[in-house]
Amino acid sequence: MKKDKRVKRFARSLLDSVGLDAAEGALNELGTLNGLMLKDRKFASLLIGPQFTDAEKSAVLQAVSGRLGLSEKAVRFVRHLIEEKAAARLDEVLGAARSLYLERKRMSKVTVYTPTPLDGGYEERLRASLKKIAQRDVQMECVTDPALLGGILVRVGSTMYDGSIKGQLRLLKDELVKG
Repeated sequence: MKKDKRVKRFARSLLDSVGLDAAEGALNELGTLNGLMLKDRKFASLLIGPQFTDAEKSAVLQAVSGRLGLSEKAVRFVRHLIEEKAAARLDEVLGAARSLYLERKRMSKVTVYTPTPLDGGYEERLRASLKKIAQRDVQMECVTDPALLGGILVRVGSTMYDGSIKGQLRLLKDELVKG
C-alpha cells in the first residue's frame, strides 16, 4: 500500500515538474530509458545497485542521456528517483504517470484488437464511435491479432467490448444452454 502511494507521488511529481504540455514527450523519453533498463540488466544495475554511489549513477545517467536525447527535466527526474532509491520502480512510475496524464487531459486509452490492419476511413469512424462511448477524447492503439477470426475486441480503460466472432458464438452458446 505504501509503495503504491509512493509510485503515485512520483508520477504526480513528474507531471508537475514537466508540465502537461511537455508531459507526452517526457513520458516517451523516460520510456526509452526504461526500455534500455529492461533490456540491459547491467545498465539497470548501474542505476539501481547499492554498490555505486549516487555521483557515479548520475555520471552514467548523464552519459547515456546524451545518446538517448533525454531532456534536462527527464534527467533531473531520474536523478531524483536515484536519490530516493526508487529508480527500480521507473516502469511502475511511468505507468501511473501515463494514466494520470490521460486523466488530466480528459482522455481515455483505447486498445483495438483486429485480425487485419484497419484502413484509414474505418479507423476514423471507429475513433468517433469510441469517443461517444468513452465520453472523452481517445488515444487509440490498434493491435493486429491474427488469432481473431473476425470482428474486433476493444478495451476502453478496464472495460472490454467483445465484437469478435468467437465472442458472439460464446454468447449464442450461453443463450442456447439457458433456454
